[in-house]
Amino acid sequence: MSASALSPAALSQEEAFARIRLLRSPNIGPVSYAQLLRRFGNAVAAVAALPDLARRGGRPYAPAPVERIEREIAAARVAGARYLFHDSPDYPGLLAQIDGPPPILTLRGERQLAARPCVAMVGARNASAAAVKLARDFAGALAAQGFTIVSGLARGIDGAAHHGALEAGGGGTVGVIASGIDIAYPPQHAGLQERIATEGLLIAEQPPGTEPRGSHFPGRNRIIAGLALGTLVVEAAPRSGSLITARLAGEAGREVMAIPGSPLEPRSHGCNQLIRDGAVLVQTPEDVAELLEGFTGRPRSRFAEAPPDAFLAEEGLEEGDPADLAALLTTAPVGVDELIRQSEQAPGAVQMALLELEIAGRLVRHAGGRVSLAG
Repeated sequence: MSASALSPAALSQEEAFARIRLLRSPNIGPVSYAQLLRRFGNAVAAVAALPDLARRGGRPYAPAPVERIEREIAAARVAGARYLFHDSPDYPGLLAQIDGPPPILTLRGERQLAARPCVAMVGARNASAAAVKLARDFAGALAAQGFTIVSGLARGIDGAAHHGALEAGGGGTVGVIASGIDIAYPPQHAGLQERIATEGLLIAEQPPGTEPRGSHFPGRNRIIAGLALGTLVVEAAPRSGSLITARLAGEAGREVMAIPGSPLEPRSHGCNQLIRDGAVLVQTPEDVAELLEGFTGRPRSRFAEAPPDAFLAEEGLEEGDPADLAALLTTAPVGVDELIRQSEQAPGAVQMALLELEIAGRLVRHAGGRVSLAG
């Protein structure tokens, strides 16, 4: 295992390896990862405890094979990528505040770009020529003012935003991808992705070698929204992924902005809908800069407030026996707070029971702190 692929330097090679193995093990997500680190103090102990926790949850279990993690780290090294862990000093502060922040990222490029004021720009893949030019112009103007432009390397608005920021000089753009750091997607943007990795910053949550799947894109979108002070939607149809990113930004307590369009153009309906629902209408790059330069943590757009941060939550796991939740859980999602109330058990005991069920593959976590039995 090469030290060059792992960070921060203060983290031992054994612990860094164990953290990657923990997150790659079956049924471990950002919430369970954070709970396990709090419960056991380090990833080495957490990985060792997984089989017993799953047995208590009702099923046998094997952590991710050591050989698979060794291959992953070797692939990251070949790709010229580095790992970034949730407690690294370089981990983006805004991203750490979202619900379920990614515990481990792989990066290529200038990581300080994510520490600068960021604005996310998203929109339609089949964007109109006018919207593509608008996105490129907005991104260039905002990058010239010192903002980092964050987007997802998709066709249409995303690609135009990245190009605009790169053309402004300084490489002021971050590309967040739904694949592994060494996989170019879409293939038409392979050159753009490599340019972002060398002049800007490329970020992936999925392990190296992972081809993008539909289930990966919501996670990518939450990172795009989480990195930025605000998200600007340039052009989007209703029910598009861009609107999901905008609503994730709103739920994280960030500014949500949209450029209005003609009601006769279907690709403008999503932006107009966002404005109707409380997003801030913007018409120039100066409008965006004014909103974000004066951002106090209280967005002018009217969306849900930020949920608690999984890594900063103080509630521990009960040292004793976990709560008995068998009679309370079904396949219908229910809030963890409601389970604590109805079980009349200590919060830590309930969380431990949920963790055991999740590791055993019998529990599914949903948005808004809700859980259900797996179908």
